[in-house]
Order: sequence, then C-alpha cells, then structure tokens
Amino acid sequence: MVPDVASKLAATGVDLVIESGAGDAARFPDAAFENAGATVVPDAARALDGADLLARVQPLSPDEAARVPVGTTVVSFFQPVGAPDVVRALAERKATVFSLDLLPRISRAQAMDALSSQATVSGYRAGLAAAEHLAKFFPMFMTAAGTVPPARVLVMGAGVAGLQAIATARRLGAIVRAYDVRAAAKEEVESLGAHFVELELETQEGAGGYAREQSAEYLAKQRELLAAEVAAADVVITTAQIPGRKAPVLVTEEMVRGMGDGAVVIDMAADSGGNCELSVPGEDVVVDGVTVVGMTNPPATMPTHASFLFARNIANFLGLVVKEGTLAPDFDDEIVAGMCVVRGGEVVHGPTAEALGLPAPAAAAPAAASGGSPDDETPKGES
Repeated sequence: MVPDVASKLAATGVDLVIESGAGDAARFPDAAFENAGATVVPDAARALDGADLLARVQPLSPDEAARVPVGTTVVSFFQPVGAPDVVRALAERKATVFSLDLLPRISRAQAMDALSSQATVSGYRAGLAAAEHLAKFFPMFMTAAGTVPPARVLVMGAGVAGLQAIATARRLGAIVRAYDVRAAAKEEVESLGAHFVELELETQEGAGGYAREQSAEYLAKQRELLAAEVAAADVVITTAQIPGRKAPVLVTEEMVRGMGDGAVVIDMAADSGGNCELSVPGEDVVVDGVTVVGMTNPPATMPTHASFLFARNIANFLGLVVKEGTLAPDFDDEIVAGMCVVRGGEVVHGPTAEALGLPAPAAAAPAAASGGSPDDETPKGES
C-alpha cells in the first residue's frame, strides 16, 4: 500500500489498517498513511484483528496462515499448487483466498495484473544489472582514441519482463537480440528495435497468450540451437518462469563456458530454480570469467514504484469485490472466480485441490494456463 492509494480507498468507505513500518523501505512513513486516512497499528497481529480482508505481497507461511482470523479473505501471490500447506491451513481457518497469479488473461483484468506490473520493474532492473556487471560500455562510442563497439545483449523470453529488459538495454545503446518460444512475440520485439531470433522449432503458444510448458525434448533442441547465440553475446538475460513450477533451464554450464571472458548472465528466474544451470539465488557466480547473476525479488530493489504499482493493482481488485465499503465478491464474475483458490474453507481451484489430494470441485474456478510465458514471474512476470 502507498499513501496516495490509501486516501482513495478511504474515500470509498474502506477502513484501512497498516502495520507500522510497512512502507518504510519504500520511503512511505507511518505519518503519510495516517494523513491519508489509514490507521497505523504496532504489529501484524493488531492489523489482522477484526480484518475482513488481508492484502500482502508475499504469500503467508503455514504458521502465519494458521493465525489468520476465521473467515478472513486473503489476497496475495500464492502460486497455490506449489504451496499446499499454506492453502490447507487457510482452508482450516474457513478463509477465502484469492491468488493474483491466477488472474484471467482478459482486457478487463489488466488494471489488476500485479504479475505484469512487477515484471515491468523486474525487466528494467535486469537491464540495469547487466550494464552494471559488464566491464564494457553498452553504447557505441566514437572517440579520438578509437571506436568502442556496442555491447551485444541476448534476451531470452519476450513477455513483460523480457520486453522491458529489451527496451532498457536498447535505451542504453546495446545491440539486442531476443528469443521467445511464441512466434507472436516477434512483432513486439522488433517494435523495440531488437532482432528476433527464429529457430527451426514449433511455436509454443498456449492459452491466453502464455507459452505452454515445453517437453524435455523440446528444451534440449532449443538449447542446442541457442548455443551459438549465447556464445556470441556479451550479456544474456533470461526471464522464463512458469507459475507454480520450477523454471526451465535454458542456459547450461557448457553454454556458459562457451561465452567470452567478461560476459554476463542475468538470471531473473533464480528464485524459482533458475534458467541458468549455474545460478545461485542472490549470488554472483564466476565461471571461466563469466559472471552469472542470480537475481532475487527484483521489485524489492525499486520499492517505491513497485509498491505504487502493486497498490494500484490491489485497489483495482478491491473495487471489484467491495461494494459501498462492504466486502461482497460476486463469484459469477470470471475474474473473481478465476482468482479464487479457497472459498469459505472449500478449495475451489481444481489444480490446487488435486495437489492436496482432494476431490475435484463440483464447479472448479477457471485455472490459469498450465504453462507460463517466458517471464511469468513473480512476483516476479508475465507473457
């Protein structure tokens, strides 16, 4: 939450309670929330006391979920199929749970799309991180001492994060090439002034504009064909993530060792297993002179604007489920139904019920695409 959005929510009749210090890292002090009409309380327990709805960025832990007041509604990034213990604990508390990563891919939902808003931040940060780690200029320079050639950047994945990484690298003056398993991404890549890398592989376009999950055979052939592209790049930025699943390996150790001395790999999927075989979350690993950067939670490195965007997403979602200051979700609405994992203690999301070993819901909420775009992060991205 940010004060500007807090004041707008207060004007709609919502009583907003903020845990003290929640905005400090984003440069929003407690006083700013109080001036916006919110109530600031000392700790999370006080914030939860009497709450109808709890909004968070990161999902609850199983222990935190067990302390949620009975009947509370919770909205966050849950990736519920991969968090069965949390879902089970919230179901036992008769909670209603909405997961932002299950938002349907329709135009009306775009203002609530927190995956995309955070992917925008992540892609921008990835481009800057690449420039910071590379011991070369990104742009071409023509000087009296000679001409400095521009850096060559390869971006793997042209979803929201990938496109923002492309745009950032281009603004910094690099020559950018980009690859995506979806042929439809070519036009977007070229609109940013980058070259789209086309491989002799079948397009992997899935439902709702996402890429579908690739087979082991497809990934092996993909890596083989991309090896030359990786070797020619000064920087490789990888953005491929699949919500609720381990990120696919796109860059092998052999490919890293084939890159030039001083080259850089920025792995935006390090938190979910890594697109690079050598990535370590939160660490820079140097192998044969190549630096592999395992980025973790990139939006947290730009907390002011990441918080502003996320708060707007949450407020837009609340505009759908809060009527005249009262929580009243319409479960006939495809956005509300699509995001709902648990309703009043009953698991209504089919894939999550299956992961918990429960019978399929009689009327399971629509599931998100089984695949993911090449940068469905999460909070890290999207297609």
